[in-house]
Order: sequence, then C-alpha cells, then structure tokens
Amino acid sequence: MRDLRIVFMGTPDFAVETLKTLVEAHYNIVGVITAPDRPAGRGRKLNESAVKTYAATQNLTILQPTNLKDDAFLNELKALDSNLQIVVAFRMLPKVVWSLPEYGTFNLHASLLPNYRGAAPINWSIINGETETGVSTFFIDDKIDTGEMILQESIKIDSEDTAGSLHDKLMSLGSQLVLKTVELIKQDSVKTTPQVDSEDIKTAYKLNKDNCKIDWNDSLTNIHNKIRGLSPYPGAWCYLMNIEAPVAIKIYKSDIEVCEHSFEIGSVISSKQEVKVATKNGFIIIKELQLPGKRSMDTKSLLNGYQFEMKAKML
Repeated sequence: MRDLRIVFMGTPDFAVETLKTLVEAHYNIVGVITAPDRPAGRGRKLNESAVKTYAATQNLTILQPTNLKDDAFLNELKALDSNLQIVVAFRMLPKVVWSLPEYGTFNLHASLLPNYRGAAPINWSIINGETETGVSTFFIDDKIDTGEMILQESIKIDSEDTAGSLHDKLMSLGSQLVLKTVELIKQDSVKTTPQVDSEDIKTAYKLNKDNCKIDWNDSLTNIHNKIRGLSPYPGAWCYLMNIEAPVAIKIYKSDIEVCEHSFEIGSVISSKQEVKVATKNGFIIIKELQLPGKRSMDTKSLLNGYQFEMKAKML
C-alpha cells in the first residue's frame, strides 16, 4: 500500500468537484496549483480561480505560477515532496513538471479518448451529434492527451443536453473516475492501455469566433446541435439583419421543425409567440437569444419589446 502525497492542478469549476472528492476521501493533498488571479469586469478587480476559492476553504497550500518552467516555482513544487500529481482542466505541462513525481502525473479528460483530444471535448461531442461520450484518465506524456490510458467510463448524451448540462454530468462522473484511479495507484495495481491512433479520430479544436458562427446553409440538425453544443458558453452566434445594419446575436436554445417551405434560407418568420429561421430542410425555432448589449432572454420575453420586420434575415 502506497502512502500518497498528492499535488492537484486545476482551475475552473469542473476541477473543483474532483478536488472536493479527493479531500472528502481524506487523501493527503500537499499542494494545489492553479492559475494566477486575473483582472475582470469594469473595475478590473482581481478574480481568483474556482479551484483557488475552494482550496482556500480547506487551508490547502496554493501555488499560482505564471511560468511553469520558472526556477522559483519548480523549487516550490519540489519542496512539496509529492509522489503523485493529478491534473484536471489546467494547462499543458512541461516535462520538467509532469515527470517529477515518483508515481507519475495523470490527467482527467472529458471524452472517450483517443476521440476528442484537445481544448473543448464537451462542446464538440454535442456539435458533432454524438450520442455517447465519457471521461478518461491517462498518464501525461509529451504530447496533448495522448498518454497511456488508465480508466474510462461512458455516458449517454441526451437529445436535450447542452454543453452546460453535459459539463455537469461529466464533472461528477469524472470526479469518481479520478477517485478510482487514485485507488489503483495507491494499491500499485494500475494497468495502462496505449491509445491507438487512426484516421477517423475526432478532434476537440479550440473554440473561436469562426467555428462558433452558425452557417444557416447547413442542415437543420447540424445547426441545432451547434446551438446546443455552444450553450451556455461561448454561445453560437450569427448576424441579424433587421431594421438597421447587421448586428451580432447569440442563440442559446432552439428546437427544430422538419418540413418543406418556400422561404429563402435565413429568413426570419415571427409571430407574437414564436421566432423561427428558415433552413434548407425546415425551421430552427429560437427559444432563447441575446441581442447586443442585452441580457439573454426567452423568445416570448424578447417579443414583448422587440419587433422583427417582414424582411428580417439571419446571416
């Protein structure tokens, strides 16, 4: 039986659940590595990471390096004398960091590896219309999400799931998978499996303005999946041409209506209760959207004070 001394590395809410699970299981967390505080908002007030906020409540040692290769940070890390490092939603580690502990450094990734390696696996699994995803633990190597796999667990993607709801499901599932992984390492009974590459592996590309834009010439299902896969963050967007020049809007919730019609693709059809957009094989029914400078609101609330013209169009 190994006596584990764990350094945990993570930043957002997704990582907090795992850290909390380890703490409540009474594992010895000798240090927490998280992102530096960042200025945010109009007042540029410094915001701390979700992981830092939780770690502070548990009186855990916290390090916030700006440079993971900095000698001062490396000395602090070595002084923690850990023998296992766990990474959940952090950043790519240099070899000098991940190779440090005796029992290795493993990562929790929110996909069924080797599919959806990369920055946004939850989003892309929905955008691409997957019906199943999961979580994987693997030992880190010198490439991105390619190390030898330890454990994996799958979960169904429901037709109503958004990136937000799937995030929460995988956050909980992942925390338990990390716990199982740590138990195996503690018992010295880990058996790893190499990842097998193939030409049809799907990648979780980093989200940007271009790949978050809605293409109204795409299929009805693909558009609906993109809206689901980018909700609530960062949001699928497009231009709305209504009364004035085109403005960028975000669409957070939609439904589909499969039918034949004679409207031009992108045309907005509105009533007192409903707003829908014409696609090549039906309509996207908009349930929630956000206009520039406004808060997100459901369609019925929007229609109380906003009017779509006869020639309104999504671009």
